[in-house]
Amino acid sequence: MTILSPVTAKHATVLGGGAFGTALAHHLARKGTTVKMWVLEDATRDSINDDGENKTFLPGVKLSSGITATSDVAEACKDTELILLVVPTPFIRRWLHQNHYHLPVGVPLVCCSKGIEEKTLDTPYEILVEEMPGKYHKYLAALSGPSFAKEVANGNPTNVTLAADNEQTMRTAQVILSNKTFRVYTTDDVIGAELCGALKNVIAIAAGATDGFEFGSNGRAGLISRGLAEMTRLIVRKGGKQATLMGLAGVGDLVLTCSSTMSRNYTVGFRLAKGEDIQTILSGKSVAEGVKTSSSVHQLAARLGVDMPICEEVYNVIHQNKPIAEALNTLQSRPLRSEGETYKAKL
Repeated sequence: MTILSPVTAKHATVLGGGAFGTALAHHLARKGTTVKMWVLEDATRDSINDDGENKTFLPGVKLSSGITATSDVAEACKDTELILLVVPTPFIRRWLHQNHYHLPVGVPLVCCSKGIEEKTLDTPYEILVEEMPGKYHKYLAALSGPSFAKEVANGNPTNVTLAADNEQTMRTAQVILSNKTFRVYTTDDVIGAELCGALKNVIAIAAGATDGFEFGSNGRAGLISRGLAEMTRLIVRKGGKQATLMGLAGVGDLVLTCSSTMSRNYTVGFRLAKGEDIQTILSGKSVAEGVKTSSSVHQLAARLGVDMPICEEVYNVIHQNKPIAEALNTLQSRPLRSEGETYKAKL
């Protein structure tokens, strides 16, 4: 087994100025890397450059002086040794259409977005493979695992999973991203790692609702366990590895997202259970990926013939206006089964 140690890149690029992109930029800059961020909003760019803070998406975190924000993708990618793509999943394809030719060939391009594109049902990595010329493909990777932006930015111990098809790309990105507080494990199960990152957000909405209704710890633990079973059925059916679900990208990220008020998806479910409507909840700037992903999962489960009752009820509440109390009652009233039973949805 090859023994690897963290290294510090001279230059790195973060494409996306949200909370997670900013946190990753700050993490790399703390390691001594000069980081250039591409951000969409002029106000965010100016806040980072002038005040050393992303006041819109990561307020209260004083950013490293090694970070510079720009509105120019080509400038952000100049002399880079690592690119982190942190554009929200619904916008990745359009962003690549407009900007992929600015991205250099030969450096790892790590997609840090989570979700499933609603129209195509592609994961972010699959979108990159479809939209980028073949010369880029061996440099693609995906980051997943339990990693709240605020805690990454604060330097709290964090462990994540990096997935890639190419061994060299995987190892290069691993050592550049890693240090004692941000430990990166690797896997070749790209589809498994990405789907874990998408599906857990949908389950987290349901977990938030159980707490909003004050069902207690038993109820939340049961929902997380059965949610993991749903994730396993879909991921294995799609070609992912069951072992991935037992790791950081799977149960690690699922437990985190389903158990904390820092989770935007958990908060959506909690607020729904308290009687707020979905439009009011979504009116803020932060993005709860599970809302859009619930529609994609509904379609993907139907396409693959996989029964996902929790995800289906989240879809019904958000997109079909089903009362959330009725949805939770539906889940608890389903026919009794063996815990290990494998079954398919009606086609």
